[in-house]
Amino acid sequence: MFTAVNDAAKSGAIGARSAILAGAKKGPLGGRMTAFATAGAGFLLAVLWFDLMFDVQTRRSKDPILPPEVLRSISAYYRRVTTDASPMSRLVAAMMLVTVVAIGGEIALDRRSIWMPLLSLGLTLCAVGLAGVRTVRNAVRLGRAEDLARQQSALARSIFRDHVFCFAAMAGVLALQLTEAALR
Repeated sequence: MFTAVNDAAKSGAIGARSAILAGAKKGPLGGRMTAFATAGAGFLLAVLWFDLMFDVQTRRSKDPILPPEVLRSISAYYRRVTTDASPMSRLVAAMMLVTVVAIGGEIALDRRSIWMPLLSLGLTLCAVGLAGVRTVRNAVRLGRAEDLARQQSALARSIFRDHVFCFAAMAGVLALQLTEAALR
């Protein structure tokens, strides 16, 4: 079927939109949009993994106030990745956007299976939305280390919970994208 569509596109028998749709289904991962969405999800998952390597320190203490060395470690990390790393820290936001747009492209360009891209989009928007509304703001604040230890501890634990949720969501997106690619 794809050969017939491509041959028709080459001969000018079908419109440009149909040719674009036919071309969107080609590629090593089963589609260009799927490849971008998969790469974006993988990148974001790796970033979350690095964040969680610091966040996990909050799990060691059951006290409401984390030990000073834990707060210093986590605070220094978030200062480096949110403030000191500018403008490189914008790469994460750019990859969030690329991932959302790529999944949107899957929905718009691929007429075969809609439920996996829709579920991927929902999970991605939940994770990106949480990061945009709360997690990044809390990480910047924690990186400043201006609050009392009790508030810094609450921020660190909140960031940890947010990152666990986002990691699970992006792992789900990656699994869906890889499944979508395998089914092509």
